[in-house]
Amino acid sequence: FALQMSTHKYISNSSLARYCRVALPTTMNGNPAAAVRRRARNQEPARSPNAARKAPVCRRGRSPRAADNDKGKAACPTRGKVPACHKPCGPLPAPDRVKAASPQRPAAAARARAPAKIKAGKGAPHSPERVLQSTLESLKIRKKARGDVAGEVNKIVEGIIKHLKTKSDCFSEIEKLPTGSYYENVKISEPNEFDVMLTVPVQRVELQEFDSEGAFYSVSFKRNPQKRPLDRFVLNDRTISANKMLKDFRNHIKQATASVSSVKLERKKAGCPAVTLLMKVKGREVGLDIVLGLKVHAQSWPTITKDGFNIDGWLGTKVKQEFKRCPFYLVPKYVGKGTDEKHGVCAKDTWRISFSHVEKGILKNHGFAKTCCESGGSQCCRKQCLKLLKCLLQKLKEKHPELAKFFSYQAKTALLHACVKRPQDSDWEIKELDDCFQQFLDDFIQYLKAGDLPHFFIPTYNLLYSTTKSHRQFLIKCIEEQRNNRFPVFRN
Repeated sequence: FALQMSTHKYISNSSLARYCRVALPTTMNGNPAAAVRRRARNQEPARSPNAARKAPVCRRGRSPRAADNDKGKAACPTRGKVPACHKPCGPLPAPDRVKAASPQRPAAAARARAPAKIKAGKGAPHSPERVLQSTLESLKIRKKARGDVAGEVNKIVEGIIKHLKTKSDCFSEIEKLPTGSYYENVKISEPNEFDVMLTVPVQRVELQEFDSEGAFYSVSFKRNPQKRPLDRFVLNDRTISANKMLKDFRNHIKQATASVSSVKLERKKAGCPAVTLLMKVKGREVGLDIVLGLKVHAQSWPTITKDGFNIDGWLGTKVKQEFKRCPFYLVPKYVGKGTDEKHGVCAKDTWRISFSHVEKGILKNHGFAKTCCESGGSQCCRKQCLKLLKCLLQKLKEKHPELAKFFSYQAKTALLHACVKRPQDSDWEIKELDDCFQQFLDDFIQYLKAGDLPHFFIPTYNLLYSTTKSHRQFLIKCIEEQRNNRFPVFRN
């Protein structure tokens, strides 16, 4: 009956639903009458208006009520299966109570007939949007695990600082500077790596470029008759030996942690400015990199940085000037094998300039608007894009060891450049995560194709200098395969 009545153009949906006793589908936004009309269009042949008002006839030639009252005989085989066999629960609505259905516009009628479509970007189970969101969820660090590990790390660091201040005249003025992805809130997966810089303030020093790109320097004291704590590391030409100072620093850390059974000193790596400690924290292995640094204050940044750090159109000129008034740091790292000499200075005695403290400040206050990512402010996906690229590089390196020359600092530098290109918060809306990440991947691939990723503060320093063209092309191929297949490496 419902199918017959649904073909009558003068029967309203409400009347049709009221006079139907059949169990109706709950589709079409919960409108059963509309569902009946749709079912009629798909299953029943067209009937005339007069035929819709005739009493329904059972397939055995009897009315449904007669079949129900005949208890001695079998019930209608189509009872409860074919809607045409059901009896209406009352008389037909009076003509004056029948509301004429409003005619549909042609476009609306076409949309009603068209099957529902699932958006490829959000509806599919393995759409890029869902894959990226689920990946970010898996990369979140649990608060309890983070608190437990951070507490143990802080205890070890405080013990080392206390030892350095009391047992060594050279490091008596040492200061703590937390750096790295954990303190920038871009750490992924597990709190298993921490970076802490322990800095020694120096005054009246002179920097001389050691390489042509402006990242490595020899550091020497200016003429000063006063005795300095670091004099034991000064060479004949007043140059501060990075190699000597790092060795002494490492020995003191070894002494400070000798009585801690859960801490093991990792073997020294050539050219690495950090002393790495391996710790056991509640069954989890944690790496702690303690980096020695020189804090250079009361001195302007090197002139090589004047063409870099272009955040004027993003964070503003005032913020830029505040950052440039901060000190910069030098870490004991050399370029090449360490045996090269320039101006009588050996490469292993040189220092590399570091702006990790400024990078941390930028990532913590990264919005064009001051309220970006704050409660009540707009939410952006800058950090989420960085986490995803770091995770992608990490998983590709695990799968392909030949990609070992690519590291997370390159991803962070690419993000800083991308934020300068697209400074508005509307360019990084969290609801457009998929598009933003795809654009960020395009930026990174362009750097790989060019073989040049400029340092954010020193544009003449190429962060891809140690990579080969074949390795860059292979990484591009891997990234494109992941994009075309909706990032299967994230789903594994």
